[in-house]
Amino acid sequence: MVDQQIIATRQLQVERKFLIIDYCENSRGRFLRICEEAHGRRNTVIVPSTGLDEFVANLLAVAGAGGHESPPPA
Repeated sequence: MVDQQIIATRQLQVERKFLIIDYCENSRGRFLRICEEAHGRRNTVIVPSTGLDEFVANLLAVAGAGGHESPPPA
């Protein structure tokens, strides 16, 4: 088991789904972990920090195509 440290975390509930978003670090590097809990089941997606900018850009592009506005640039 690789020890990990949570750098930042956020939790939110959307309808019946509970989402936990953690930015973590372990001996192999930093990564984003997105966990979804719904109906007693848990699914997890891991995105290495090296792909985080591309992941966020694609997420915003897909959300924008669905009619959702992108947040203003930081």
